[in-house]
Amino acid sequence: MIAFVSGPVAALAPDSAVVEVGGIGMAVQCTPNTLSGLRVGEQTRIATSLVVREDSLTLYGFADDDERQTFELLQTASGVGPRLAQAMLAVHSPDTLRLAVANGDEKTLTAVPGIGKKGAQKLLLELKDRLGAPVGTSRAGVGAAVTSGWRDQLHAALIGLGYATREADEALDAVAPQAEAALADGTQPQVPKLLKAALQTLNRAR
Repeated sequence: MIAFVSGPVAALAPDSAVVEVGGIGMAVQCTPNTLSGLRVGEQTRIATSLVVREDSLTLYGFADDDERQTFELLQTASGVGPRLAQAMLAVHSPDTLRLAVANGDEKTLTAVPGIGKKGAQKLLLELKDRLGAPVGTSRAGVGAAVTSGWRDQLHAALIGLGYATREADEALDAVAPQAEAALADGTQPQVPKLLKAALQTLNRAR
């Protein structure tokens, strides 16, 4: 297993990064939160999990070992593959997921694209004794982060991709109605989807 990759960041994309390791470019699938901390040309160390399939080898990257461990534990639940596990971590921090499972909070899990009410109920049962206890996160803090965190995550991701602060602010304003519409419907804004929409507006402006 490749536990981490370390080296200069060679390239960044909306859902991945390329890290040069010993002269080889390692493509790593990352969440917007992880990508927001990366800069092209700067040294980085990304915790990774290698997923092996018959027709592919995919390296998933995380900001720290806690995210990686949570990613792997999530996949012990039936029906949860690497893409869904990463989507869960794109929307929620490991501690938010632990708190949701500990409290039987379906709403937090259904905020993740691809998880419905029945799926959330099943996950709560299967993950109850696997994720462990929350570490220092209050219920109020989680609610605030889920509701307003999309702006901070999206802004950080755009800056990490090399856009100027002004461009990032304009892109946020452009996709804000989409996020507000999701909140009005009682669902949480999907940061990866908003990032793609923001990048489209930036590409049209250039």
